[in-house]
Amino acid sequence: MEYREMSDFLRKRREALQPEDVGLLRGRRRRTPGLRREEVAALAAMSPDYYSRLEGGRGPQPSELMLTAIARALRLTLEERDHLFVLAGHGIPTRSTSTDHVNPGLLRILDRLEDTPAMVMNRLAETLRETRSHVAFAGDHSHYTGHERSAIYRWFANDDERALYHPSEWDGHSRTLASMLRSVHAVDGPDSRAGALQRSLMSTSAEFRHVWDKHEAGFPRTTVKRFEHPAVGALELHCQVLHDSDQQQMLLVFTATPGSESHEKLELLSVIGSQWPAAQEGRGARASSRPPGGEP
Repeated sequence: MEYREMSDFLRKRREALQPEDVGLLRGRRRRTPGLRREEVAALAAMSPDYYSRLEGGRGPQPSELMLTAIARALRLTLEERDHLFVLAGHGIPTRSTSTDHVNPGLLRILDRLEDTPAMVMNRLAETLRETRSHVAFAGDHSHYTGHERSAIYRWFANDDERALYHPSEWDGHSRTLASMLRSVHAVDGPDSRAGALQRSLMSTSAEFRHVWDKHEAGFPRTTVKRFEHPAVGALELHCQVLHDSDQQQMLLVFTATPGSESHEKLELLSVIGSQWPAAQEGRGARASSRPPGGEP
């Protein structure tokens, strides 16, 4: 582990970023060039003390998970991320098509959408980054681990996942997600993470087995979707998708027609977003209208 080199690299990348680059307010009394250490720590979801010791060359070897979080916080390119991993003694990460590293360009767009539900998702429908408005709209996706990181898995394995969607959306969304998994499975093969998801869902969800048997690939997405939010009720939103072909990720942005009732409700959500855990109560009650056992 190259402590001195890593310390210098982290400091210079931090100083090269401005608050506006990551969606933060500059404030009046900023003397630090670039970002402050505590701001990087907050963006990486780690303690300021841990990051300070790491940048100061005093901390223990960071894990790959920690390095990934720091790379996102500092908006590193793939080449810069690889360099950070090498300096930290982990070697260059595998450049797989399912990488969790988000393109800095997508992150800059996301930083400017804080008042809009938006998220970056990989090929397995795992949320890599989301705005605060998206947390208020759909809940915090950052705590999921294992197969549950994938919205495909949660949709078929967890009844509560459907509570946000109007029942008229269920069939089409099921077919879209299964089609999405099938496309990744065909490219990555049965021994991949996509293969593991497919096998797990085949054994746990009768509906997934039914939809998978249709062998649909590229099932069309609908751009207008209907939702039943536990706090604000019915929503009709437009879902726009921006694809990053290099890293095979998607930026999903949910908007409402200006002046519509749904538009007013989205603005209300940005105000009550901190109350999401309370609003989330009862998602399971609405999900009970789904046929038992996940049958189609």
